[in-house]
Amino acid sequence: MTSHSDHNTPDDTGQAPAPIPDPVGLLVVDKPRGPTSMTVCRVVKRALRASGISKTCKVGHGGTLDPLATGVVVVLIGRPATRLCDTIMAGQKTYLATIDLAHRSTTDDAEGELTEINVFRAPSEKDITHTLESFVGDISQVPPAHSAIWVNGQRAYDLARAGKNPALKARIVRVDDITIRHYAFPILQLEINCGKGTYIRSLARDIGLALGTGGMLARLRRTRVGEFRIENATALDDIRAPFGQADLLPLPGQHTNPC
Repeated sequence: MTSHSDHNTPDDTGQAPAPIPDPVGLLVVDKPRGPTSMTVCRVVKRALRASGISKTCKVGHGGTLDPLATGVVVVLIGRPATRLCDTIMAGQKTYLATIDLAHRSTTDDAEGELTEINVFRAPSEKDITHTLESFVGDISQVPPAHSAIWVNGQRAYDLARAGKNPALKARIVRVDDITIRHYAFPILQLEINCGKGTYIRSLARDIGLALGTGGMLARLRRTRVGEFRIENATALDDIRAPFGQADLLPLPGQHTNPC
């Protein structure tokens, strides 16, 4: 890539050149474990600024991914892209979920306080396959207590951390299919295709309850958001200046990056 830094210096006439147009497009990022989705956006913003792009260039993302999870975060760059946030978020998502059937957690994942569950008979793969059938389709799901849902003006996770039990209502979410990828008790790995608003932590918890075992999310990797797949993702550490229009995917419906 060619550095944009020379655009910020006066030309031979002593006049500053025209500013670099804001880039417009999408970037699929493979988020590592730890950073938030907003941290990913900040990394992109820093690369844009270091490449001479104006601070007014909008940067957002098409759906949050928990800090403990890895995988696809779709970054929206430029105002026309950020306006597509709801469209990107509505796309079907694919996850690889590793569930620990020997423990439960206060947060339904590895971040919380764990309780070991004594399981007298490990469920067979046939038992699990049968149980998973009830989790496909339009299902009723209660979000985790440690979630970003608003409850009376406060985030549920803030109430939960304060020792309060936020009363979260069940809601209907869409799970299109669930496939067993690996099973050796107590570890169950599933591939899940689902719609917007589905909490995989809640699925892990509820599948365990239905099996009569523990159930907590040990690891999670998002491999797809709509048409955007992990195979085409950029590692977070690889996002650095020079960075601009040529590094972006076109907006949906466009065949080439806009000029």
